[in-house]
Amino acid sequence: MGRMGRMGRMGETAREIERHILTVPDFPKPGISFKDITPLIESGDALHAAVDALAAVTDPLGYDRILSAEARGFVFGTALAYRARKGLVLARKPNKLPRETISATYELEYGTDSLEAHADAIPPGTNVLVADDLLATGGTARAMCRLVENAGGTVAGVAFLIELSYLDGRSHLAPYDVVSLITYDDPDQ
Repeated sequence: MGRMGRMGRMGETAREIERHILTVPDFPKPGISFKDITPLIESGDALHAAVDALAAVTDPLGYDRILSAEARGFVFGTALAYRARKGLVLARKPNKLPRETISATYELEYGTDSLEAHADAIPPGTNVLVADDLLATGGTARAMCRLVENAGGTVAGVAFLIELSYLDGRSHLAPYDVVSLITYDDPDQ
C-alpha cells in the first residue's frame, strides 16, 4: 500500500481511492511497476472521491486556470476545472493544436519530448494549477510549469493523484508547492 500525501483526516478516502489503483508488474517493460488508474476512472464513486480529494488539497492554492497534459492528466484537470468553475488549458504533444503555440521540452529516458499550449491560453499574471495523474521523475510536470512561466503566468501549485517518491520527481519541481493524494515510497508497492 502507498501512503497518503498531505491529506490528514482524509486517510480513509485515500485508502478507498488506492483500492482502485492496480500495480501491473513489468509494464511497459521488465522492471517497471505500472500504476494503472483505469479501474479508478471506471468507478464512478472512486473517480468522484479522487476528484473531491484533489479539490480539497488544491482549492487553497488560489488558481485561475488549470493546465493538464494529455491524456490521463486531462481526466483530472477537466474534472477539477469543472468543479472549481475554472478554465482548462491543454498541454498537448507537438503539432496537435491549431493556433499559435508555446512549447517546453523535457527529458525522457532515451531522448526528449515536448508539450505545447496555445500561446494565448495563459494571459500574463494568471495563477495556474498544474494537474496530472502521476509524478514520476518530474519531467512532464516541470515542462508544464515552464509553459506557464513562458506565457507570463505564475504556477500556483502542482497536483497529482499519485506520486512515486522513490523517483524523486518532487525535487525537480522546487520551489513549487507540490501536493499528491497517494505516495508510493517503494517500486514494489
